[in-house]
Amino acid sequence: MGAVPPRPGSRALRRGRVSITGQLYHVTSRALPDTSPFGNFDNARAACAAFHRVQRQSADQVHAWVLMPDHAHWLISLGPASSLSGFVGALKRESARAVRKAACTEIGRPLWMSSFHDRALRDTDDVLAVARYIVANPLRAGLVKRLGDYPFWNALWV
Repeated sequence: MGAVPPRPGSRALRRGRVSITGQLYHVTSRALPDTSPFGNFDNARAACAAFHRVQRQSADQVHAWVLMPDHAHWLISLGPASSLSGFVGALKRESARAVRKAACTEIGRPLWMSSFHDRALRDTDDVLAVARYIVANPLRAGLVKRLGDYPFWNALWV
């Protein structure tokens, strides 16, 4: 399977990226351009199950997340000896593997862009407000009228 060429500016996303134990990060990753692999219910369900599996096997913590048809948001805190790139890579790799299995496809193009955007939260940031922003994405996108109607999200506070 071929690698997805980096988009212009993706190298700039890595500039200054630091992995700090206990730090909270808001991470966004996109599916390949012009695709919505998670618009399919079975694909989205498989990806969400993979998110849970990766988290259970890791010292890292996902406090909130939402899977949209063409991207995902996570609120992550890193455990000891972890890297942000490594954990996000595991989430993307395992979810892609689960989607391929659900679709009965062994070989296919990658689902995710190779890069991702992250923002380290500051002590002054309202973590609950960031989590609400993340899980409210389906409402803002007009996918549902009530958050409870959207099945592909989770938050520790629920």
